[in-house]
Amino acid sequence: MRSKWVRAGLSVASLALAVLLVVFLPQIVHGLTGAEVSWQAIGAQFGALSWPMIGLMTALWLASLYAYTFVMTSGLPGLTHLQALTLNGAGSAVSNLLPFGGAAGVALTFAMAKGWGFAARPVVVYTLVTGIWNTLFRFILPAVGIIALLVAGRIPDSKLVSAAWAGAGSILVLVAVVAAALYWQRAADLLGRVLDAVLRVLPRRFRPAEHYASEAIHRLRADTTEVVHRRWPGLSLGMVAFLVLQCLIMACCAVATGAYPGPAEIVAVFAVSRVLTSALVTPSGAGIMEGGVAAVLIAFGQPADAAIASAILFGFWTYTIEIPWGGLALGAWSLLRRRPANGDRSPAPASRA
Repeated sequence: MRSKWVRAGLSVASLALAVLLVVFLPQIVHGLTGAEVSWQAIGAQFGALSWPMIGLMTALWLASLYAYTFVMTSGLPGLTHLQALTLNGAGSAVSNLLPFGGAAGVALTFAMAKGWGFAARPVVVYTLVTGIWNTLFRFILPAVGIIALLVAGRIPDSKLVSAAWAGAGSILVLVAVVAAALYWQRAADLLGRVLDAVLRVLPRRFRPAEHYASEAIHRLRADTTEVVHRRWPGLSLGMVAFLVLQCLIMACCAVATGAYPGPAEIVAVFAVSRVLTSALVTPSGAGIMEGGVAAVLIAFGQPADAAIASAILFGFWTYTIEIPWGGLALGAWSLLRRRPANGDRSPAPASRA
């Protein structure tokens, strides 16, 4: 009981903090950048939004939701796109309302998938594969943002340019190593041996059991190899389409509020926004993401009121709207869950170690 009350208290406190961060966003941005701005000026930016632009952003948002269903249907064979939309909406609503909401989202995923007739094992594999793909692309995004700024010449200092290229290259190499370990047995063996060697350097009291890293890599590969081998094009293309559409939403938000700094810069701002959503202090980094995006836009020379309005508008399309949308999806699933599942829902065959 205490645990439930603690979780409820943390959830309320986290949501309250997110609201406070947004309410005091002008003051926070002033502290970060020194720019003076008022809510009246920010509100004027919202009042100037045109209906065609709102319609375009709505279309891009819906398209991004559909694009992500290709990731989900690739990760869980037999899942339909309509089911994926429902699952994604409900899971996002739960994750966006709770700190550390990912665990609750996973529990909801299992409940909904079970209601559609899926066995536990393929859902576990789906959770692993989609989680890995999301993490890999979250690592890739900062490298893409850095490269975009380098190509556009937005990093004038030659020493910083060299460091930026090195940083971007290191990130991409790390992603390539992890991807190779998931796909190729020899790469997994090599990575396991390297991790074992690193772990042996640690003091004995901090050292896990011998060959723990190798075994962990093998177990992970055994659970995901079949889906990764057969479905990696759908997983990757779905993620790319989803992120491109979300970046276009950010570009529309910036154009609509007069805070568009240029194509390379908007890619970098988008990369920053996705990294800041990993902040666990508030659900999905709400409030923190908006402050960071506004500060980066201002650093690129955009007006403070337009930058803050653009950040809040982007937060609406990537966070706020998902809550009522997810509530509708969850309600529809609750009403229709007694329907028999379509197609084959038999468990995936166990992978060979």
